Amino acid sequence: MKIILKIFLSIILIFLIITAYLSTIGIETDRFNNQIKDKIKSIDEKTEIELKKIKLVLDPFKLKINIKTIGSKLINQNGTVEIESLKTQISIKSLIENKFSIESLEISTKSLEVRNLISFLRSFRNSPELFLLEKTIKNGYLIGDIKLEFDSNGNIKKNYEINGFLRDTRLSILKKYNLQKLDLIFNFKKDNLSLSDISFTLNDLKFLSENISVKKDKDDFLIDGEIKHKEIVFNKKNVNLLIKPFFSEIDLEKLKFSSNNRFSFKTNRKFEFRNFILESDILIDEFFVINKFELINFFPNIKKNFHLSNHKLSIKYLEDDLYIDGKGDILIQDNKDTFKYSINKKNGILDFKTSLKINNNPLKIKSLNYEDVNSLIQLEGSKNKIDEINIKDFIINEKKNRIRAQNIKFNKKFEIVKLGTVTLNYIDQENQKNQVKFYPMNNKYVLKGPSFNANSLIDDLLFEDKNSNFFNIDTRIEISIDKIFLDNEFDLFNFNGNMFFKNKEIVKANLNGSFSNNKKLNFTINTNDNNKITTLYIDKAEPIVKRYKFIKGFDNGTLDFYSSKKFNESTSTLKIYDFNLKELPALTKILTLASLQGIADILSGEGIGFDEFEMNFKSKKDGMVIDEIYAIGPAISILMDGYIEKDKLISLRGTLVPATTVNKFIGSLPVLGKILVGSKTGEGVFGVSFKIKGPPKKLETSVNPIKTLTPRFITRTLEKIKKN
Repeated sequence: MKIILKIFLSIILIFLIITAYLSTIGIETDRFNNQIKDKIKSIDEKTEIELKKIKLVLDPFKLKINIKTIGSKLINQNGTVEIESLKTQISIKSLIENKFSIESLEISTKSLEVRNLISFLRSFRNSPELFLLEKTIKNGYLIGDIKLEFDSNGNIKKNYEINGFLRDTRLSILKKYNLQKLDLIFNFKKDNLSLSDISFTLNDLKFLSENISVKKDKDDFLIDGEIKHKEIVFNKKNVNLLIKPFFSEIDLEKLKFSSNNRFSFKTNRKFEFRNFILESDILIDEFFVINKFELINFFPNIKKNFHLSNHKLSIKYLEDDLYIDGKGDILIQDNKDTFKYSINKKNGILDFKTSLKINNNPLKIKSLNYEDVNSLIQLEGSKNKIDEINIKDFIINEKKNRIRAQNIKFNKKFEIVKLGTVTLNYIDQENQKNQVKFYPMNNKYVLKGPSFNANSLIDDLLFEDKNSNFFNIDTRIEISIDKIFLDNEFDLFNFNGNMFFKNKEIVKANLNGSFSNNKKLNFTINTNDNNKITTLYIDKAEPIVKRYKFIKGFDNGTLDFYSSKKFNESTSTLKIYDFNLKELPALTKILTLASLQGIADILSGEGIGFDEFEMNFKSKKDGMVIDEIYAIGPAISILMDGYIEKDKLISLRGTLVPATTVNKFIGSLPVLGKILVGSKTGEGVFGVSFKIKGPPKKLETSVNPIKTLTPRFITRTLEKIKKN
């Protein structure tokens, strides 16, 4: 029994020693090389494997044998993959039964070119994910671990796994986007690809990401993840590539910012993208936007570029829907203002809400004579699919001053096609109180209030060539304003009447007002058969005429204007009665050149009185033809004609005759021949003829003495004398 016990213990000891040896050190053999080669062949008959001796290590607890070899190569028609190590397992049971069955296969690669490895892997399993990677990745290096499991029939199970990392990789997603220097760790399981610790450059801009995943969704791939970056600078090229596709309305010059972005989208094998979702939190340090807006009339010191800084911006982009909220500093003039905005674009409709707090910068509305340096501007509205703009609310607030317009609708030509309520309640630059309201009522509009300063508005109408083309509403406007300030000297009371708009024109109007001392103003427009008749009569011409800068010292006078307009051409007559002039530079120069110095001195000193001034002219869009200007007074009479090419050329010619000559002419009526040739040879000149010609700011004057008055001058003088 002792001998048997010793033999039994010895066998157990030997078994334990062999088991320990096989479990720790193992043995090398090439006995299983052919079986492994055959297994690789069963996976892909075109793939060969070069094996060195393999090492067997026993796993006594699982009753399996681990097989490992190093320095192998996998070879097929797509290339060669150098293997750092290859591991597999067989069960002891299958070995005893002389049934060799590989249950799993683990491959650890050396540093490989990415495209070669992907092409090789597609030989084993041509999955859509591998196809996508092969088309996308252009170069780079990879070290990976591949884990495969086999079923009882030798087929690869779907729980395969690939792990590893990429270095210095370049991807080609779209031609204009250059993604390179890509480093990441990847994990690929079945239909899921997970990427982590990502860094890359996109068009020379460096980005980071903690995680991006690619999941197969039927025939598509769902890609989502997060990308962030520290402060980077977008030049104009990168702005066009990365910003313009999402914000085409904004023309950027430079962008310096940091951001955190979460995104997802779907794509297919044809790289057709859809269901794009982007959520971004952005901190803008510098943002230069090209100024494409004509705002100089409102912001006098406006710059060519708008400069945004210290902006916190939140963006959500869902397919074609866009949501933006932002706040920060904006420099559009000399000092930084505060800008808030909210923009929502959904189903083709753009809703916006903005506010601009002006900080010590000028804001002007010239027509309203409004100016301030610390206003708050608020704007809320929307833009529809056909580029119509609806302004729900527009407010300018400054202490007790307030300008507000509600429910304004613009068409795509930026013409007003609907207008709600406009309220003006402010003290203007001339310290005048403006308090009027414009509102719709019963298919018409009403303009009503206690006071309004029309000083700047009159200047715009007279000199800025402005018209009502922006107002495209066929309607009637009733006006009732208690007091109109024409300037700092003249006021108009009880200004009332009505105007009718049709096809962007005033087709009918009747407006009346009163000055002090029962002086009146009356303005009418009547349209019949495309013939538009305009009249203006004003007992005090001074507040209108004195606005012309080349006339100084205009006093008294009544004004009577008549105009007939047909097919964009108007024929007009302007008459002014019983007025005085103290200074008229062009006339003074003519008198001086003609050696009529006495009259010139009167004109520039005490002033010259005129009984009547009459001007007959025709106006077109590009200029004016003056048929005749005739002025007669106690000191001189003037007759002239000519033409004006708008902003280009002024050409006038005429005759100027002192009153003594006119009086002499009247006294000599019985003997007409003596008047035309003079009673004696060598008798003094009757007057002068003159020409004024040149660009508006560089006129040249020439003067010639005359002895004989023209028949036209005589005729016009006789007409005036007879009329009076």
